[in-house]
Amino acid sequence: MDPLVFNYLQRLTLRLTIGAAQLPVDLQQLHANYVLAQQRSDGGWAGREGESDLYYTSFALRSLAILGLLEGSVAQHAGAFLQSRLSAHESLVDLMSLVYSAKLIEASCGVDAFAGAQAAWSVRLASLLERLRRDDFGYSKSFEGRVGSTYQTFLVLLCLELIERPIPDPERIANFLRSQRQIDGGFLEVRVGKRSGSNPTAAAIGALQVLGQLTPEIATAAADFLIDLQTDEGGWQANTRIPLPDVLSTFTACVTLADIDQLDRIDRDAARRYVLRMQRASGGFCGFEFDPAQDVEYTFYGLGLLSLLET
Repeated sequence: MDPLVFNYLQRLTLRLTIGAAQLPVDLQQLHANYVLAQQRSDGGWAGREGESDLYYTSFALRSLAILGLLEGSVAQHAGAFLQSRLSAHESLVDLMSLVYSAKLIEASCGVDAFAGAQAAWSVRLASLLERLRRDDFGYSKSFEGRVGSTYQTFLVLLCLELIERPIPDPERIANFLRSQRQIDGGFLEVRVGKRSGSNPTAAAIGALQVLGQLTPEIATAAADFLIDLQTDEGGWQANTRIPLPDVLSTFTACVTLADIDQLDRIDRDAARRYVLRMQRASGGFCGFEFDPAQDVEYTFYGLGLLSLLET
């Protein structure tokens, strides 16, 4: 199967699914049981407090998808939750979560969460996304924001891929992303930022890949930057001023290094030991050392990391 026929998120899901199948069965079952038990009566998933929301629901569905368990009544119930949120006013992150969740469910079991409304809805969403574009040709985190955000720009590109809409002015977007690059090979989140970070660097590399604008020189320099952020504990710091590694930064760094064929340069055993320390005996993963609880977001990152390290 040619990977070029898939979009960025589909390729990532396929890679993680292949890796997850190689994990010990008892580990798969432990975390599957945790995620399944967190589904709420409305079909969605919540964070550590509050009601079901699209953001956490998307992470739960991604975990179930890579474990091969997004099917049957679980998927149908989740699809009903997504349908209930089609007309709500959501943030960009939640909108992308909605679109990706719907695509996951459709691919897994054929349930159409958009129920025939996809064409008109995708046009409205593309128009909404374009209102976030700024003079620097990046996309802002909010309608009030004045400058482009590296991460938000990446999210917009992923969203446009998912709804199969053309990317406007791709060369200018690529120029914006390149303008965020620093001498250390990493990228800033916003232009007034003081230092490169693992997460904006991962977002920039992913966005440049989506645009077909990632050069070997940019990729190699970014890999050098990310590899230097692996700590003695085995995980990755968000940036050099953050004293502890975290599961999110570790996941995004490793995904990026895998995408550019540099994952073999890391200490895999240390990374694996780190993420295993973040899992809970009752299932699920926490986000960092001393984090008091697990949730479905970090559970996806933890499972994704272990899966990625198996590929």
